[in-house]
Parts: sequence; C-alpha cells; structure tokens
Amino acid sequence: MIRTDCVDAGPAGAGRAIDAAAFSKLRWRCRRGLLENDLMLERLFGRAAPPTQAEANGLYLLMELADNDLLDLFLGRQKPTANLDRPEVHQVLEAVRAQATGAFPHSVSGPRPDPSSSSATFSRTSS
Repeated sequence: MIRTDCVDAGPAGAGRAIDAAAFSKLRWRCRRGLLENDLMLERLFGRAAPPTQAEANGLYLLMELADNDLLDLFLGRQKPTANLDRPEVHQVLEAVRAQATGAFPHSVSGPRPDPSSSSATFSRTSS
C-alpha cells in the first residue's frame, strides 16, 4: 500500500529539499517505539541539509514497517523487498547507515585515554 501523503516529485523535484512544514510532519511521523530506530532517525534528521523529497518519500514508506523489521533494514540484516525495493528507500537506508558509522569517532578496540592524565578529578563526598 503506497501512502497518499508521499508526493511524486518526479525526477526534477526528487533532489529538492522539503520545506519546514513538511520536515516537521515527517519528523513527527518518524517517531518510533524502539529507541534504536529513534536514535538512527534523529542522526539522519540532524544532518545539515534537510531531507530531499525522494528521501521523505522513502521514509514514509519505511514508517509503515514494524519497529523490528525497520531495525533489520537499518542494520542491513534484511534487504528491502516488494514495495520497499525502490530507489528512494535504498537512498534512505544508505543515509541512515552512513550517519550510524560516523556516530562513534573513536574505535572501540583502539587505545583508551589515560584517566590519570585528565585535568578533572572526581571524588566522593559523604553526607
């Protein structure tokens, strides 16, 4: 089932950013019950440029999914099938994954900072 609030912008309008009102509605529609999905979507919305019309259409299609199915797509455990195997959906999934990989600037397996070199010290006080 294709959403009626998805606008076919055509090839000329697909790369154009959505306006502030459409952005606000889209952001509200993308609120999820699963924290992991919310965090990934917030990173996407936190980009400097607002979503394009094509990305908005892809997001509206993805929001029809259950939270666990959406997370599987975000993490690459599943591939889009049927109605979701569309360029705008793939564009959103790539953007979400790109934002997720940039979320952790320090390698988990890399060197850890030396706590003794920190200028801030914390102490417990008893009351």
